Formats: sequence, C-alpha cells, structure tokens
Amino acid sequence: MIVHMEEQVSWRATPYRAPVLDAQGKVIGQTESLLADEEADIFHGLAVKLTDGGRMVEIPAARISRITHTAVHTDVGPGGAALLQPYREEHWYHLGWGGLFRRRPEWREDG
Repeated sequence: MIVHMEEQVSWRATPYRAPVLDAQGKVIGQTESLLADEEADIFHGLAVKLTDGGRMVEIPAARISRITHTAVHTDVGPGGAALLQPYREEHWYHLGWGGLFRRRPEWREDG
C-alpha cells in the first residue's frame, strides 16, 4: 500500500477554516484564527472551533504536528479536544485572514 504524504507548509500558509485533525486523523474542528507574531515570525498556535459543540479552543503550536494545504494535524488524542483550553480572544493580537478570498493575511486587533 502506498500512502501519499501531503506537503507540509509554513504556519503562514495555513488554509482558511481548514479542518483540524486529532492524532488518529479524525476531524475535531476547523481553524478560525492564527495566533502569531508576524513581525517576529513566532507561531503561538491556532484558535479552533470544535465540531462537537462549536466551542472555541486554543491549540498551542507545540501540539500541532504539521500543517498542509488541506488540513492541520495535531497530537491531540481521541477525546482530548474536550480538555483543550478555551480560546480567550482578549489576550491576543492575532493574524486574521481578513476574508476568505484575500491572498495575504492582515493584522487586526480584536476585542
């Protein structure tokens, strides 16, 4: 059996509203925002809307295994999404996509 491994991309190329997968490849949510410092090129993680209940959580960069053109792969185990920290928008300046069809993300202050 040949398994095609999709090309990994930079956090800056994270697809808008990409599916977020747990360690077994099951969809646990979708990306809502990048949590990053663009000027310093520091990726802190993602704000993710969970498919189970729609709760917004933060997935730290250390929990993200890889990002591809079609999905975000994490090391979150089965059932682990329920244990993720809630997203706290007021604590972040984050990189927002600014709209589905924009070519480049733009900075905006939320809150």
